[in-house]
Amino acid sequence: MRQHRVSTVRRLARATVAASAAAAALTFGFSAPSQAADPSLREVAESTGRFIGTAVNDGLLSNGTYSDIVSTEFDSVTAENAMKWDAVEPQRGQYNWAGGDRLVQFAQANDQLVYGHTLVWHSQMPGWLQNGSFSNTELRQIMTDHVTTQVSRYKGKVQRWDVVNEAFNEDGSFRQSKFYQQLGASYIADSFRAARAADPDAKLFINDYNTELDNAKSDGLYRLVSDLLAQGVPIDGVGFQNHLIVGNVNGPAIRQNLQRFADLGLEVVITELDIRMRMPSDSSKLQQQARDYRAVADACLAVSRCSGITVWGVSDRDSWVPDVFPGEGAACPWDENYRPKPAYDALRDAFVAAGGDPGDPDDPGDPDDPGDPEPGDCSAVFTVSNRWDTGSVVSVTIRTGQALSGWRAQFDLPAGVRLANGWNGSFSQSGNTVTVANAAYNGTVPAGGTVSFGFQTSGGAAQDGTRVSLGGQECAAG
Repeated sequence: MRQHRVSTVRRLARATVAASAAAAALTFGFSAPSQAADPSLREVAESTGRFIGTAVNDGLLSNGTYSDIVSTEFDSVTAENAMKWDAVEPQRGQYNWAGGDRLVQFAQANDQLVYGHTLVWHSQMPGWLQNGSFSNTELRQIMTDHVTTQVSRYKGKVQRWDVVNEAFNEDGSFRQSKFYQQLGASYIADSFRAARAADPDAKLFINDYNTELDNAKSDGLYRLVSDLLAQGVPIDGVGFQNHLIVGNVNGPAIRQNLQRFADLGLEVVITELDIRMRMPSDSSKLQQQARDYRAVADACLAVSRCSGITVWGVSDRDSWVPDVFPGEGAACPWDENYRPKPAYDALRDAFVAAGGDPGDPDDPGDPDDPGDPEPGDCSAVFTVSNRWDTGSVVSVTIRTGQALSGWRAQFDLPAGVRLANGWNGSFSQSGNTVTVANAAYNGTVPAGGTVSFGFQTSGGAAQDGTRVSLGGQECAAG
């Protein structure tokens, strides 16, 4: 696994963070962060099989503190601006790859994924394109040439692309962009086809904001994605930006909306997470922000097809939010002095609860390491207490050998059997797999303690003795 292959390099890198931050503190006049003793976000995220990413400001990669945080805390990077059309093709047919190449080289040096952002968008177009007059045929060719050239440039180096960005109005209708006005909705399918032809192995996404909940805009997105799939258009996933406001985050509703897109067979990703507040910040707002970050992370982690989370920026000092939302800010997991905030801890805790191992920063998830959970550290009793032709009632009791500060269990139901409702947990189903996360009142479990929950099925009955996993580890039969 990748985290095993580079664990030694990462330990050395993390050991230098405090020293680099201390040096930067002298330069910038702030206190250095002290987090090197704990496992990083990327370590606990990798232990769950998800990625944790950040948007990277190309101009800050020369800042040692900034680049150390990006390299040690994240295993995926997104170009904040360096891969957008105005940066890449400032003049028609003349490409500037400097910023994109720097990000790719940085990612390769630090064993990170690259999330390409973005190929076709109504904003940040170069002037020649925004103000130019083209026939429909010429505009379509310009668009497909740009997609083909950029994706080909980074073939095998960029794992995911936001192919089309922000294609919808708030009412679920298509945004009247230059592309839509001249080409209609077909520009979307054409962009995806061009990207797939340029790199058959890259995963291709459509991305938008204010779509994290079931609303008119996400309904429009859902209809489009369903249509694209029906047409055989090569789309792999949907990105949900999640530019949110402290105190206005509905985690269960986000999870349900992610699940309905995942049920189409698509990968879903939280692509641009930040949670802003009215300034000035204070301890109460920061604690609520942490709860909100945790709620979003939990929503993703409860959906098996949610493959990762990208936060939109590292530090409050570098965030886009104050410039766009006057009087608001403090939206990132690190403060203006590059110190981790409660939101950072909340993200880590969410991954730990979902199976990340906080006790072994050297090599998380290695069953041969005594610091990791061993097989047999949990046992489970899966009992069908009542059954009938079209359903059943099930009780599950899991005993854990280790203390838990949150838990996540998974098991499979027979084909065609659906989860009808559940209790003592937060439930979701993708295909045959059911995921159960702790409720607010039963997340803390002592070593040797038990977790109990129950549920009802429809469409058929569950089976006694079904195997259960806890935090990604299969439990012994109880």
